[in-house]
Amino acid sequence: MLPVDPENIAAVFKDLSQYPSVSKALIGPEVSPQNGGKYRTLRTEWWQRDLECQEHVKFSRQHIVFCEGSKVSSITPAGNCMVTQSELLSKNWRTGGMKAIVRGAGCKEDQKEFLEIWSGSRKIKNVNLTALNKHGPVYTDDQFGCLEWSHAGNRILYVAEKKIPATESYFETTPPKLNSSPKEDKNSTAPAHVPKGDQFVFREDWGEGLVNKSVPVLCILDIETMDISILEGIPDYISPGQALWSPDEDGVLFVGWWHEPFRLGLKFCNNRRSALYHLKSSSGSCELISLDTEAVCSPRLSPDGKHVVYLEAKVSGPHWQCANLRMYDWHLKTNSTVLDVVRRSKAGFSGIYSAGLPKNCWSMDSRRVLVNTPQRSRKVVLVVDTESAAVESITPGGGWTLLTIQEDLLVASFSSPNCPPCVKIGFLPPKGKETEVLWVSVEEAEALHNIEWKILTFQPPNESKSTKYSDLDFEGILLTPQQTDGAVPFPLVVYPHGGPHSVFGATWDLAPAVFCCLGFAVLMVNYRGSTGFGQDSIESLVGRVGQQDVADVQFSVEQVLKSEPLDASQIALYGGSHGGYLCCHLIGQYPSAYKACAVRNPIINFVTLIGSTDIPDWRYIEVGFDYSFQQVPSREALAAMINCSPVIYGPQVKTPLLVLLGEKDRRIAPRHGMEYYRALKDRGVPVRVLWYPDNHSLSSVEAEADGFMNSAAWIVHHLTN
Repeated sequence: MLPVDPENIAAVFKDLSQYPSVSKALIGPEVSPQNGGKYRTLRTEWWQRDLECQEHVKFSRQHIVFCEGSKVSSITPAGNCMVTQSELLSKNWRTGGMKAIVRGAGCKEDQKEFLEIWSGSRKIKNVNLTALNKHGPVYTDDQFGCLEWSHAGNRILYVAEKKIPATESYFETTPPKLNSSPKEDKNSTAPAHVPKGDQFVFREDWGEGLVNKSVPVLCILDIETMDISILEGIPDYISPGQALWSPDEDGVLFVGWWHEPFRLGLKFCNNRRSALYHLKSSSGSCELISLDTEAVCSPRLSPDGKHVVYLEAKVSGPHWQCANLRMYDWHLKTNSTVLDVVRRSKAGFSGIYSAGLPKNCWSMDSRRVLVNTPQRSRKVVLVVDTESAAVESITPGGGWTLLTIQEDLLVASFSSPNCPPCVKIGFLPPKGKETEVLWVSVEEAEALHNIEWKILTFQPPNESKSTKYSDLDFEGILLTPQQTDGAVPFPLVVYPHGGPHSVFGATWDLAPAVFCCLGFAVLMVNYRGSTGFGQDSIESLVGRVGQQDVADVQFSVEQVLKSEPLDASQIALYGGSHGGYLCCHLIGQYPSAYKACAVRNPIINFVTLIGSTDIPDWRYIEVGFDYSFQQVPSREALAAMINCSPVIYGPQVKTPLLVLLGEKDRRIAPRHGMEYYRALKDRGVPVRVLWYPDNHSLSSVEAEADGFMNSAAWIVHHLTN
């Protein structure tokens, strides 16, 4: 391996971090000028790391898309990029003439929120939501948040935190009342009674990534009167979110998550009990319109207003699972299953594993639905016929995400391990010809020709197969620097994903790309238990964590060493969360195989996770035990937990270890990493801890950049010394 110094690492990281990622797209209405040539405006929203300011910069790009019938003829940019840093949420009315924006102003600790209404190129309304004090902060996350225009364009629906009642100390001095008229007393907004001693009462929230989100409420702004109403009639035992207007505007549809007897973390968990409801304005009733024993999300109304599709998964079990695609008939008041859970891949389709349906996912004929989902080691866009249940992929190669569809004009993002994200656009062909989409690049993204990649399939050896799931395979994505004649073998970074039920999807990923540009090969392992390979693959890992997943990663390493130009004496491990857990297992179970290891917020000891994680059910399910809210750990469960924990292999570890910890991590408390740090340091193993004021993902620009720099420098140092 060529010598790599920190300045070189920083230069490569800075260079590649300048490639932005697209997050949203909006297609304007069709315009027909008098001189001919129909066109539409395309607005895309992007984010990019700014290492100097240590923040994610948000900006938008505008393009004019010229169309001839159902064909994109040309695309031209329209003006420069515009920074949209203060926009928290935005939504255009369906005709494109008006736009609603929730905007934040001031510092993060004391942020004020405004709801603006724009018409054309001017702002016509602005509501200071913070000053009105009708509710707490607006929810801008994908889990609960929404911003929806009514069909008539006169009201806006959104989700916010319920207003926290005032409280005061037992010893707070209350100023004497001044003389006031009875009329003034009647109009006063001050609470009649302020409870004492409640200012430190614990308020549950929804865990990692949803901190301080506790009791959401549905809010409606009347644009004419500028009045805000908080919808009532929602059962007290559920938290509402992902709301949309009902077809007849007689109320709203929403997803309600059970929060009794206590809240479990929602982030990266599609197995939380929830249901679809219709809250009627006319009667004030709240009607259940789906099963209330499953986990649902992403209700999407068809253009003709007759059907609502949504995703449905099992409650409990693995935290991320294959989902059903369900459909509710608004007129018949019945539910049906469009696509069922897929146990094993059939005709190239392995099921739906999406975190949510695209906001706009219906074709114009109100028959077909578009779905983003991993299929093995690729992320694809599928077209699903809701009548015949036919499924077709419309995206070739790499990794794709549908951003929006408007009158059958598709906008999607595309990337691959050696190509940064770009936007592609094309018309959805008629039913039966979906695979004939002609994708046109809005702006070309230049591939990094010094990186090569391929997907490898592995058949695990018999000794690591279970009886029930004996014929499952798994995959890995291998990135290598461009090979030249006479080149020396590459050092290898082994990178298992977290989850465990998630997946690497052949998309652009900054860390592997930087490693590869520095001269490393990178093996990204989708071990058995990853999503995208069928429900059986997911369930095969239950009760076998610390065994099957570890064996898969080690087996994949041994196989690529036989088939690829790699240096077996220079192998490092890199991973976070469950990926960090696997790395810590590997340096304990195979102490001579790896020369360096860098991990982020790893799971070290399942037993000490008890009481410290926002997903306590996870540790029981993954070691093969059922979970209930009344759970008290048994001796058998505790024994299983400790036996699958990396900490028991601590005495065998020789590999130098770097541990990155987030002090605000609600999923895996940082003390777990410190437990391992002390165990290894006491044995003289080279170990270092970096402590960040961040959460589980360490996704702030400062933490991500510093964490990668230190990880790469650590790996380089210990591979070359």
